[in-house]
Amino acid sequence: MRKIVLVGNPNVGKSVIFTQLTGVYAVSSNYPGTTVDFLKGTVKRNHETWELIDAPGTYALSSEIEAERITGQLIDEADIVVNVVDAGNLERNLYLTFEICEKGKPTIVALNMWDEAKKRGIQIDIAKLSEKLGVPVIPVVATSGEGIKELFEALDRAVPPHPVSCDHAHRWEEIGRLIEAVQHLSYVKPRFLDWLGQVTIHPVSGLFIALVVLLGAFLLVRGIGEGLIGLLENLFERFYLPLLGRMEPYFVRVPWLGRILFGELIRGQVDLEQSMGIISTGIYIPFGVALPYIVAFYLVLGLLEDIGYLPRVAVLLDGFFHKLGLHGYTIVPSLLGLGCNVPGIMATRILESETERFIVATLISIGIPCAAQQALVVGALGKYGFSPILIVYGTLFIVWLCWAVLLKHLVPGFRPSLLTEIPPYRLPFPKAIFSKLWLRLRGFLREALPIVFIGILGVNLLHLTHFFSGVSGVISPFIARIWGIPQEAVLFLILGFLRKDMAVGMLLPLGLSVKQLVIANVILAMFFPCVATFVVMLREFGWKRLLEALCIMIASATLVGWILNTIL
Repeated sequence: MRKIVLVGNPNVGKSVIFTQLTGVYAVSSNYPGTTVDFLKGTVKRNHETWELIDAPGTYALSSEIEAERITGQLIDEADIVVNVVDAGNLERNLYLTFEICEKGKPTIVALNMWDEAKKRGIQIDIAKLSEKLGVPVIPVVATSGEGIKELFEALDRAVPPHPVSCDHAHRWEEIGRLIEAVQHLSYVKPRFLDWLGQVTIHPVSGLFIALVVLLGAFLLVRGIGEGLIGLLENLFERFYLPLLGRMEPYFVRVPWLGRILFGELIRGQVDLEQSMGIISTGIYIPFGVALPYIVAFYLVLGLLEDIGYLPRVAVLLDGFFHKLGLHGYTIVPSLLGLGCNVPGIMATRILESETERFIVATLISIGIPCAAQQALVVGALGKYGFSPILIVYGTLFIVWLCWAVLLKHLVPGFRPSLLTEIPPYRLPFPKAIFSKLWLRLRGFLREALPIVFIGILGVNLLHLTHFFSGVSGVISPFIARIWGIPQEAVLFLILGFLRKDMAVGMLLPLGLSVKQLVIANVILAMFFPCVATFVVMLREFGWKRLLEALCIMIASATLVGWILNTIL
C-alpha cells in the first residue's frame, strides 16, 4: 500500500484536510516505541487504496524533539509528502518546506487558508512558487472543501522538489528571497477579528479574557458532563443494575469469582459505585462517570483548538509556567485533569519532552482533584461554609506550586521553550471537531477500559488476602497521631486508592470535625491516585518514574497532613 504523509506546522489545518480526504474512518496510533500520536486513514485513487497519515505538527525536523524526529521518519517512509502550508504565514512555514525538500521525496504543497490570506491583502503567485520549489502548489480552503479535489488529483503529479543548495545558516536568506519573488502585500482595513486577536494576547486584557473563557469552558464542561452522567445513571439503574441482580445468585457457589465479577454486596445488593467488581464498578466508572466528562472536555477542547484560541492561552500563561520549568501548553492536561485525571495524564503527550510529561503528570496526581472528588469535597464541607472548601483548594494549589518549583531543580532533562504560531481566529469545522472527538474517545476507551479491569482485579485480589486491613493495622496508630484523625479513618484513606470519592463517603459516618474533614480531603487528593490513574502512569512512564511519583505523593501527604493538623 502506498503511503501519503501530511506534514506541516501546528495550526495549519492538516487535520481538516485529513478529515476531508478520509472522512471519519481513521485510527490514532503511536509510532513504534514512542508515545507520539498520529492519525491513519485510507483514500482510494485509480482503483488503488493508499494509506494517508497525518503526522504530528512541527516547525522543523530536528532530532532533539521526539515529535520532530518521528515526523522526519514518517517522511522517510512515505511515497508522497503533502506539505500543508498556511498561506497567510508563508515565511514561517517555508522553513519546514525547505527541510522537506532536502528529503527528496515526491511532494505537493497545499497552500491552505487561501481565503484568509486574500482577506488580509496577501497575494501569492502560485505558478512562480511552484516553479521555484519544483513541485505542484495547490491553493486550498480546507474548511469549505475548496481545492480539495484539485489536491487529490495532484497526487499523480507529485515529483521530487528542486534540491536545496543553501546551508542552514543562510536558509532564512533564501526564504526571504523566495517570498520577495512570489508574495505581494496590499493594505486592507483591519477587521474585527484582527482587533480581537490583538486584544486576546495583550498581557492585561488577554489574561482577563482567558480567565473568563477558561471559567466558561469549565462550567460548560461541568454542565454537559453532569447532564450526561444523569442520563447514563438513569439507564444503568433501569437496565444494567437489574441485569446484574439477576446474574449474581448464579455465582453463590463460587464466592471468590462472584466477588471479582460483582464486587462486595452493599446492603445485600450490587452497588455500581462501591462494590468494586469488574462488571459492576468496572463498567460503570469508565462509562457512567469518566466518559461523560471526557466527552465534554474533548468537545470543548476541540472547539478552543479549531477556533484558534488555545495557542493564545498557552502564550499568555507561558511566562508563569516558564518560571516553573514548563511551558504554556501545560494548561491543556491540567484542564483535562479537573474532569478526570486519566485523560489529563494521557494529554501530557502534547508536551515535547519526557521530563515535562512526568512533572506535569505528577502535579496532576497530587494537586488537581477530579470532578467526582470535587463534588464530594463540596458535599462534605459545603454545609460548614466556604472557608473549609477554600482551605482545601488553597492547600492543594500551594502544594502544586511548591512541587512544581522543586521538580524544576530536582528532575534533570530537556525542557524546550514554547515555540508556537498564533493562528487567526476562524470558524470551526464541525466534521473535523467530531472526527477528533470520536478518535479521542475511542482511544480513551481502548486504553482505559483494560486498565480499569486489570486494576480492579488486582485490588480485589488484595482485598481477598486482607492486604489493606493488614497495612492499615501497622500504620494507623502513627498516621492517626500526626494527622489528628481517628484510627479507623486511616483505612478509608488507604482505600482511596480504589475510589477517592468512595473514601470520602466512608468518612462521613465517622462524625469527624470540620478540621478532620479538611485534612482528610486534602490527603485524599494528594495521596495515591485512583487505580485507573495509577495504572495509566505506570504504562506511560514505567516503574521507575511511577515509584518516584509515589514517593513524592506519600511524602507530600504525610507532611501536609501534619502541617494542617498543627496550624488549624
